[in-house]
Amino acid sequence: MLIDLNADLGEGAGLDEELMALVTSANICCSLHAGSPEVSFAALELAGQRGLAVGAHPGYEDRAHFGRQERAVTPSEVWALCTFQIGGLVGLAQAADTEITYVKPHGALYHQACRDRELAKAVVAACALYDVAVVGLPDSALEIEASDTVPFVAEGFADRRYRPDGTLIPRTEPDAFIHDPAEAVKQMEWLIREMNVRTICIHGDNPDALTFAKVIRQALVDRGLTLQAFT
Repeated sequence: MLIDLNADLGEGAGLDEELMALVTSANICCSLHAGSPEVSFAALELAGQRGLAVGAHPGYEDRAHFGRQERAVTPSEVWALCTFQIGGLVGLAQAADTEITYVKPHGALYHQACRDRELAKAVVAACALYDVAVVGLPDSALEIEASDTVPFVAEGFADRRYRPDGTLIPRTEPDAFIHDPAEAVKQMEWLIREMNVRTICIHGDNPDALTFAKVIRQALVDRGLTLQAFT
C-alpha cells in the first residue's frame, strides 16, 4: 500500500530542511498567513533538490492568528485569494526549477472549505485553473466539489484529535492536540484503515514536528507501507 507523508513548510518555523528529509510531499506557504516570498522560494528550492512533490498552501492574510481564525468570506473572495496565491507560488516554483502539482488550503480556509460547498467550489475552481489536485478531509465538501473537476487526495492529521463525525476538534478546545508520538501512530493507523486517507500531515510549526515525523515515518515503514508522494 502506498502512503504519502506531507508537511506544512515555508512558514518560517525553522525546520524545513530537517522535515524535508523525512516527508514525501511539501506544502509550501504562499506568504500571506506566514513566511515571505523569499522563505517560500528557499523552501521550493529545497523541495526540488529533495525530489519531493510540491503543493501550494494558501491561507487567509492574517499573520496575527497564523491564518487560523475563520472569516466571513464570499466564494468570489476565496477564489481570488486562492488564485492569487497559487499563481504566485507557481511563478516561484518555475524559478526554483520545480512544479506545483497540488493545493492544500491552510488553517481556517481549509476547514471552512471542507464544510461549505460554495467555498469548496471556489477553491476547486482555482485549482482547476492550474490543473492541480486538491487535498482535504475525507467525505468533505472539498471532496464532493472536486469530483469530476480535479483530483482529490484524502488527508489525515497525526497530531490533531478528531470528532466522531470525522472533523477535527477546534484548536481552541481542550485536548485538540496529540502530544504523545505513540498515540499519533495509533491515530495514523485508524486514519489509514477506517478513513482511507492517502496522505498524513505533520504540522511544520509544531514544536514536536521533527520527533513526530521521525516516529510516523518509521511506523509506516515498519508496517510494510511504501512511502510515496500522491502526485
